[in-house]
Amino acid sequence: MAAETDKFSVLTAARRVWAVGAIHGEAERLEAVLHELQRRLEPGDKIVFLGNHLGHGPGIIKAQDAMLRMRRSVLARPGMFASDIAFLRGAQEEMWRRLVQLHMAPNPGEVLDWMLGQGMAATLEAYGISPGDGKAACREGALAMAQWTTSIQTSMRTRPGHDQLHGALRRAAYTADGSLLFVAAGVDPQRPISEQGDTFWWGSGYFSDIPPKYDGYNRLVRGFGRSRRGTELDKYAVTLDGGCGFGGTLMAACFSTDGSITDAIQA
Repeated sequence: MAAETDKFSVLTAARRVWAVGAIHGEAERLEAVLHELQRRLEPGDKIVFLGNHLGHGPGIIKAQDAMLRMRRSVLARPGMFASDIAFLRGAQEEMWRRLVQLHMAPNPGEVLDWMLGQGMAATLEAYGISPGDGKAACREGALAMAQWTTSIQTSMRTRPGHDQLHGALRRAAYTADGSLLFVAAGVDPQRPISEQGDTFWWGSGYFSDIPPKYDGYNRLVRGFGRSRRGTELDKYAVTLDGGCGFGGTLMAACFSTDGSITDAIQA
C-alpha cells in the first residue's frame, strides 16, 4: 500500500467527496469556491483538487496559498486527517516538473518555447523568474540551463508550503471502496489505472464517451477537458471544467459513493 499511495491518493471511509476543477491561477474564483465549500463541508467529507492549479491566470501564487490555507483549516476540524485532502498533478504541474529538468532535454529551446505558450510563462513570472533568461540559457548551453532551472527551484522554496505541495501531488485519487475515481484530465479505458501514465494529465479525446463502468467505478471525474467542451455533469465520465483561467468559471461538485452529484458550487 505504501508504494501505491506514493502514486495515488486513497480516500478511506468516504461518504461524500468534493472535487475542485482546474484553477489555472484564478485565485479570486478559487477563494470564492473554497469559502462556500467550507460552509457546506460535512463531517467525513473528502476533498480532491483535480490539478492544473498553475498557469494562465493572474493569481498563481495566491491560488496555491489559498489551497494551503484550506488544508490547514480543514485539518483543524475534529476527525479530519491529512489523507482526507488530495492534490492531483495536472498538465500544468507536469510541465513545471519537467521544466526544472530542462537542462537534460535533447532540444531544450524547442521544449521551453512550447511550455511557455502552454501556461508556463505566467507561472515563471509569478515566481519572479524571467522566461527570457531561460531562452538565453538554452542558447548558452547546459551549465547556464542548469543554473536557470536551479533558480526556479530556489524561488519556489521561498514560498512557504509550495515545494511541499508539489511534492504531495498524486497521479489520481480514488475511494478505498472502488466507487469513485478522480483524475486531472482523462483515462484510457483500455488500460487499468496502474498503466495510465501521461494520460492522467494530458487526457484523451474520448473521456466523455467512456461507458459505465470503467474498472468497476460508479463515476469518473476530471477537472480539465482539453477539447474545451465545457462542464459535463450528466454523463458517467464527469468533467468539471467551466473554463477557469480562460475567461470562464471555476466548478466544484460533491459526489456520493453511488456516483450521484449531491451539491455543486460555481464562481
